[in-house]
Amino acid sequence: MSRSRSPVRSLYVGAALACLTPLSALADECPTPGQWHVEGGETLTTADLMVELADTGVVLLGEQHDRLDHHRWQLHTLAALHAHRAEMAIGLEMLPREAQPALDAWVAGELDEAAFLEQSDWYRAWGFNPDLYLPILHFARMQRIPLLALNVTPALRGRLATEGWEAVPEQERFGLTPPAPAPPAYRESLEATYTQHVERDDSPADLERFIAAQLVWDRAMATALADAAKDGRLVAGLMGKGHLADGDGVPYQLDDLGLHDQRSLLPWAPGSDCQPPLEQADAHYVLGDESAFQPSDPPRLGVLIGEHADGVRIEGIAPDSVAETAGLAEGDIILTAAGLPMERPADLTAVVSRQAPGTLLPLEIRRSGEFQDMLIHFPNDAP
Repeated sequence: MSRSRSPVRSLYVGAALACLTPLSALADECPTPGQWHVEGGETLTTADLMVELADTGVVLLGEQHDRLDHHRWQLHTLAALHAHRAEMAIGLEMLPREAQPALDAWVAGELDEAAFLEQSDWYRAWGFNPDLYLPILHFARMQRIPLLALNVTPALRGRLATEGWEAVPEQERFGLTPPAPAPPAYRESLEATYTQHVERDDSPADLERFIAAQLVWDRAMATALADAAKDGRLVAGLMGKGHLADGDGVPYQLDDLGLHDQRSLLPWAPGSDCQPPLEQADAHYVLGDESAFQPSDPPRLGVLIGEHADGVRIEGIAPDSVAETAGLAEGDIILTAAGLPMERPADLTAVVSRQAPGTLLPLEIRRSGEFQDMLIHFPNDAP
């Protein structure tokens, strides 16, 4: 089934679904947890929707990375898809191409959890708690479903965005081709994200590099998904919802690569007024109230960080944050944290995520050419 290129992906509600009886309409009542909200206010059961999705080339499952309920929904959806189409693969935004050998060994049953996390370099590559993802990884291992590393390293994204595509040899960019330019709405969204997280007057060139890096990110994942779908498998891609909402990001790059047989899915928790979902997708799974099971928010330092040749550079400080209280400043280079060298932003994210409330985190920084030691205190009531 082909699909037209559009900023908002609309699920076909035609011949393929004509025989399905909607359970309810949003005009009459709010959909209940466990249903899927599709175009036109219709609701479908998982069983009904999976019949349609099982014949699709690529299915994208968006997430908010730290939401346990989002990952549970992904696991259940993957299991439902696999029941309809056993020949499938699961792509992960979480890991770069260099982690593919570790993923292959994990699925083959050759690694335990600790060895997999070490060999995939999980904490440096991603930083989010692996416990959120391990049930999905174990499902793939039990069913011998191939796992695919969709991402590339921040260093490669930075080189392509800053130096340009011609400056990076083809063999070093995993066959990636330049991304399609961002459509206007997506560009506006990226500009808003950039402005929200950067509290300083940057040059237009900084903004352009940020947008270019995001497009490389999208293109890398789209390329890996498209390549994996060439052999006729169903490929499910797990990624942050910002990479697929409203048909932008990865769906847009997939279209540019010629893969139009795709669907985007998102979880949705309706509010009391049951307003339609803010982020458009082909279908939204209706969540219940899972807040009682959501892990506590990880500790937050409150900094916007970027790469630097000598460590991790602080690009911005959030007001009233732990970082501001400790006296960290924009432009500081964090060299070590808890005695560990900081080589990229994910290194600092991983160290902070393991910090318990009420404890101290020693940092070695460089400020205006001078080296300093600092102790960062995380309050007992810190999230």
